[in-house]
Amino acid sequence: MSVKDENLMSGSAGRALSVPPQSPHSVPVALSRRRFLAGAGAVAATGVLAACGVTRAPAESAVGPGSPQVAGFAADSARPGAPVRRFALNPGAQRVGLGGGVEVETWTYGSGTVPGPLLRGASGEVFRAEVANRLPTRNADGSESGTSVHWHGLAIRNDMDGVPGVTQPSIASGAAMTYEFTLPRPGTYWYHSHDGVQRDRGLLGPLVIDDPAEPGRYDVEFIVVLDDWLDGVAGATPALQLAKLKQSGMQMEMGAPPSAVGADGGDVDYPFYLVNGRIPADPAVFTARPGQRARIRLINAAGDTAFRVALGGHRMTVNHADAFPVAPVTVDSVLLGSGERYDVVVELADGVFPLVAAAEGKSGGARALVRTNRTAAAPPASAVPVELGRRLLAYSDLRADPAVALAQRTPDRVHQLVLTTDMARYIWMINGRTFDQREPLPVRAGERVRLQFVNQTTMYHPMHLHGHTFALRDPAPGGGPEGARKDTVIVLPRQTVTVDFDADNPGQWLTHCHLAYHEAAGMMTVVSYVT
Repeated sequence: MSVKDENLMSGSAGRALSVPPQSPHSVPVALSRRRFLAGAGAVAATGVLAACGVTRAPAESAVGPGSPQVAGFAADSARPGAPVRRFALNPGAQRVGLGGGVEVETWTYGSGTVPGPLLRGASGEVFRAEVANRLPTRNADGSESGTSVHWHGLAIRNDMDGVPGVTQPSIASGAAMTYEFTLPRPGTYWYHSHDGVQRDRGLLGPLVIDDPAEPGRYDVEFIVVLDDWLDGVAGATPALQLAKLKQSGMQMEMGAPPSAVGADGGDVDYPFYLVNGRIPADPAVFTARPGQRARIRLINAAGDTAFRVALGGHRMTVNHADAFPVAPVTVDSVLLGSGERYDVVVELADGVFPLVAAAEGKSGGARALVRTNRTAAAPPASAVPVELGRRLLAYSDLRADPAVALAQRTPDRVHQLVLTTDMARYIWMINGRTFDQREPLPVRAGERVRLQFVNQTTMYHPMHLHGHTFALRDPAPGGGPEGARKDTVIVLPRQTVTVDFDADNPGQWLTHCHLAYHEAAGMMTVVSYVT
């Protein structure tokens, strides 16, 4: 089969914070962002394309999370005598301050903060997290308020992946579960609930795995968690927002300028955008000294928003994408879809500088300050770094470090994942099916697997694969898998992105759009190891 392969992130600058357009990278999408409207007309779901390549034979059986193969993976990953890192996460209702006098009733991991606490260990150590569910017994709609924790980006044993109904039962209110696994390769990761739209509350936090052999090329480290926020503001909750979207449907409006993610920047207009749980009017502040080299770990934990990030007065050298090293590339700004992470290095100047995350295709954004001078005046909250409108990182700029590049190999199996929607009913699908109607995508251990994400909608989708990393394929004819190793990739409207991965972690693994409301409305399926 032949599907045109197109790279992404060659988009124009968006409206956010009045960033000027970058016409050499315009996205040819004419429609503007959608608004939910009662009685919206249906947009028919596009044709169904089943998994392309090898179809499942009747004799195949799924490798479940409790299988000997998963236990064998865990045993192979273990390091005898490794130190144990112990953590406690207690999801429950709390009142949280977002700065500037803004307080909200939300759900946290017991820390009283949003995001949750930093969890940190070294590669090869044992990670043990006791999760005690202290959430209310019932949600407002009467449903049970179970929960889970997913360790985003980590290639760990399948039964610890944290997906209710796939790798574990939901943790009921009043119950507890211990997650235990060996920490894999070093890098920037995060954790969050994978139960409904709980992630769009405060149930998320950063997770960093250190390299015991880290050469120490950085003087200071900033961990930056980007988020969009509505929970507890004027009575809003993510569950109510999802119900509103499903009841009202979606409809396109004309006239908005395109952005780097296409003409539609998201389904939800959030009242706040946050850096480390702080609103722009009362920002988080990172301190250092002039001349220091700062490692900035950028994490997009948002439910619906892509962020374009720049540090005023500085250029950034990107050296990791989704925890995997890449050949260093220097740019002015980076774009992160929900779930993506980048590590960047900057040499800090003398002064106070705005670290701005513009909400791509939306109005406003998040903001923090980097201060290297104690007495210098901070820039006004309205300050827009010129770097936002300059060179934006593109996936085509990224090449995997040779140490982690995926070897050239013909795929043993190809699966096509066609992304479609019924906007009138707010249903999002993969291969014409919602998650409850899914047909799993079979793979066998040891195979090279190719996934083709075919976006037939007018909205971007950051597609995430659990338990693995994939290599972005070079879209040129005959191009190889030298692209960055990632676990989340933005698929632009009406475009196709092709990725390859090696089937080296047995189990049942979710792959889905990482926009919280698309995920909850059905845009998920399972990569299923079979024997």
